[in-house]
Amino acid sequence: MNFHSEVGKRIMMNSTRFSYFTLSAYFDTGVFQYLYFMIIMSLYVFIVCANVSLIVIICMNRSLHEPMYLFLSSLFVNELYGSTGLFPFLLLQILSDIHTVSTHFCFLQIFCLYTYVNVQFYSLAVMSYDRYLAICCPLQYNKCMTPNKITVLIVLTWLFPVLAIVVMISLNTSLQLCGNIIDRLYCENYSLVKLACYDTTVNNIYGLIYTFTVLTGLMLLILYTYIKILVVCFSGSKQTRQKAVSTCTPHLASLFSFSFGCFIVVLQSRFNMSGAPIMLRIFLSLYFITCQPLFNPVLYGLNLTKIQTQ
Repeated sequence: MNFHSEVGKRIMMNSTRFSYFTLSAYFDTGVFQYLYFMIIMSLYVFIVCANVSLIVIICMNRSLHEPMYLFLSSLFVNELYGSTGLFPFLLLQILSDIHTVSTHFCFLQIFCLYTYVNVQFYSLAVMSYDRYLAICCPLQYNKCMTPNKITVLIVLTWLFPVLAIVVMISLNTSLQLCGNIIDRLYCENYSLVKLACYDTTVNNIYGLIYTFTVLTGLMLLILYTYIKILVVCFSGSKQTRQKAVSTCTPHLASLFSFSFGCFIVVLQSRFNMSGAPIMLRIFLSLYFITCQPLFNPVLYGLNLTKIQTQ
């Protein structure tokens, strides 16, 4: 008992409440500093312009006030939200010589990025459910997708992730930390939890339960709906197959691209990838927040006929 008591005292002495974190993944870019700044700035401007344009087109045209396009609007809003949670911060860090961030802003950024990821999965699940009803149950579609139900689905798409991440942030803010160096370009939950001085079992259990019950459940729902859609496609007419493929291809491409990006981020957090080239590590760590806002407007804008003809 005395030994454990002494260990506990030493841990508490070594732990502290830091007012800032240092992001150690940045490196001296030298003469390329402003080139990287212009690249990131161009990407962010394109993301804002493309997503805002599609949101405006959908809102201004009453013919597009259908469930699929309303869910797309929610998706585009989320992409603007997630991009704004990261890109302006990256731009400031690129121009700065001291790569630090306040504790409060670090938790705020974690909240923004993790709610973005979760809302994205919920949105893709709702959109797959909408396509399932439209293709597999066309006669019941209008009865099932009423304006009230659409509103409820969009609200829940945002409400559940916000509540889940608020709980996660609450658990993290109570941690006593023994360091303030995060080996990332931005604040990331797992990297912060690794700095804790004492047992983080509660945080880990909550993360595992949420991941395997909610996110895995959403993935299974999405896969189930698209399997049913494929069955209908292969058993239906050529026109049915063409319609299903034209509407589902962007959804599937978005799902696989986003899932791949999130999987890479999880691998980077859990395993030591210091042997990989630094530019590759940076690209992979930014892929999940960059690919969707960049390519989704292009995918949906080119493939959805009603948007394309506006």
